[in-house]
Amino acid sequence: MKLLNWLLVALGIFGLIGVRMLEEEIFYDPFLTFFKVADKHANFPDFDGMKLILSYFFRFFLNLFFSAVVIHFMFKNKKWTLQAVVLMLLVFAITLPIYLYCIHTEFEIGYLFSFYMRRFVIQPLTLLLLIPLFYYRKHALKGV
Repeated sequence: MKLLNWLLVALGIFGLIGVRMLEEEIFYDPFLTFFKVADKHANFPDFDGMKLILSYFFRFFLNLFFSAVVIHFMFKNKKWTLQAVVLMLLVFAITLPIYLYCIHTEFEIGYLFSFYMRRFVIQPLTLLLLIPLFYYRKHALKGV
């Protein structure tokens, strides 16, 4: 049973890797190329706003699903999985409007700030914060 849990954790991680590896094929995001150039003075790309937002939502929900799989099968606690999902939804709900504002102002707020806001929108960075948090919580509760 423990082996099956770790296989499912690995499957979740491979799902997250797959989302990243296939990002150019399955998501609409003209800013992928813009930020890859790493030139602050590159031309701001033309984009379809609604298509971009829908693509970000699709990517977020794929990342959310695979992240929830990782959390659930790593810690086997439904309550913690739900907490992780809610926290990831909150982070997305905060960072997406900020990033969309950055896009609206053509990154006037700052190139690096916009770059990192985009990271929180398209990457499962919250998962990297939650795993150590839940690991610490699990071991702290054992001592109680």
